[in-house]
Amino acid sequence: MSLKSAIINKTVLTAANLISYLPDEVLTSISKKQLQIVKFPEGREFILGVMRMLKHRWRELHPNVRKKMVENMVGNYFINARKRRYKMEEENGCSPLLFVISPTMRCNLKCTGCYSANYDRADAMDFATLDRIMNEAKEMGIYYVVVSGGEPYAREDLLTLFEKHNDMIFMTYTNGTLIHTKNLAPRLAKLGNVVPCISVEGYENETDERRGNGVYAKVMGAMDDLKKNGVFFGYSVTPTKFNNELLVSDEFVDKMINKGASIGWYFNYMPVGREPDTSLMTSPEQRAYRWKKIVELRKTKDIVVADFWNDGVLTGGCIAGGRSYFHINAAGNVEPCVFSQFYVDNIFEKPLKEIMMSDYFRAIRSRHGEMTNPLRPCMIIDRPQVFRDHITRFGAKPSQPGGETLLAGKLAEEIDSIATEWKEHADKIWSKNYGGLPEVDTEHHIGRSHLAYKTETPKAAKKITTTTTDTVSMQ
Repeated sequence: MSLKSAIINKTVLTAANLISYLPDEVLTSISKKQLQIVKFPEGREFILGVMRMLKHRWRELHPNVRKKMVENMVGNYFINARKRRYKMEEENGCSPLLFVISPTMRCNLKCTGCYSANYDRADAMDFATLDRIMNEAKEMGIYYVVVSGGEPYAREDLLTLFEKHNDMIFMTYTNGTLIHTKNLAPRLAKLGNVVPCISVEGYENETDERRGNGVYAKVMGAMDDLKKNGVFFGYSVTPTKFNNELLVSDEFVDKMINKGASIGWYFNYMPVGREPDTSLMTSPEQRAYRWKKIVELRKTKDIVVADFWNDGVLTGGCIAGGRSYFHINAAGNVEPCVFSQFYVDNIFEKPLKEIMMSDYFRAIRSRHGEMTNPLRPCMIIDRPQVFRDHITRFGAKPSQPGGETLLAGKLAEEIDSIATEWKEHADKIWSKNYGGLPEVDTEHHIGRSHLAYKTETPKAAKKITTTTTDTVSMQ
């Protein structure tokens, strides 16, 4: 670590410690003056919510956790790696902020509707491959990695990977049971650079119905263990037609806050994986209700909540295809998104940087400019024709058996109908709250600086139109 980095880290750590003692109204007053560059009020509320959450949780965290949050997220990610991301942007027209990797599809549970169940349970990526991927990521300026699965903690060498790359932040999506039964919380606190996000379906009835008897009790035990040991953690939920309202209720969110969760991720049920069922998807009215409720929760709760299908305002729309993130599955296939399970390239055949510049990924990024309503960001369930165009034009292969059912037939027709219904609702919401349907302002949405993270540069866009002229046609 350079002397400059050490000084910055020490300064930020000291400031964070001091901020945790400021009254809420003082913190809000200071923050609002600095947030005028954020265009939409949701973005400003999101940032304020992050600061309130950190203020209230900061002193509860283990010293190693506080230290790594500052060193890895502020020092390494936001400061030291900026030049690498600038270079990536200038040379390639994209600069991913993070990626998701599924190092295993093994799992100790078999949850209803889980897409991972169709994958091969053998681990194709050995430790050396995982290590190489992390090093390539850091060369691109990526220091934040999300680990999914399967169940991540089914791999015994996972914590060794986290320890070796202790200059990165890892967020793990986990069912939480092994954290509890293997007593992993003390080790995670010692590492300091791991953020577990535990899946839950609601309360005991909802969780055990999908995940198995006794799972909810283990989940609650894992949360108690993590809170006791000062680990920064969150929860992850899948809203369906049957639990949508429960998951955004004040009672449920308060329950998660009291258990020690600092963040909550909302993943709309997606009709992919084993036996996809569109009848489980939320209705347009339910999705609209969840959007409104999450906006309210950000203003009233000391927890950061995000909905990847309703928060297009914060992300500037779809973040897939290397625009902001991508997914590497357990077989090494590099997919545009965790749910867009079709691939052209494999990590065993090409380096990450080269894969980011494939025609397949560049075409996905090029279509982003067609989206005029950020409340319809998803190319799978909101703009399915875009999704199918990319698959057929580039011959992308499904990563699991049955994936092709998304492209034609009954399932495709059902998704088209859902997309049409949601468009009507989403356009009304946008028009009512923002007036009209303007083009997305990609320079001011939360999560990207207008200096460091542009959309495709004119140079990169020209490459796309000359090499694959039919990929940028309008939907």
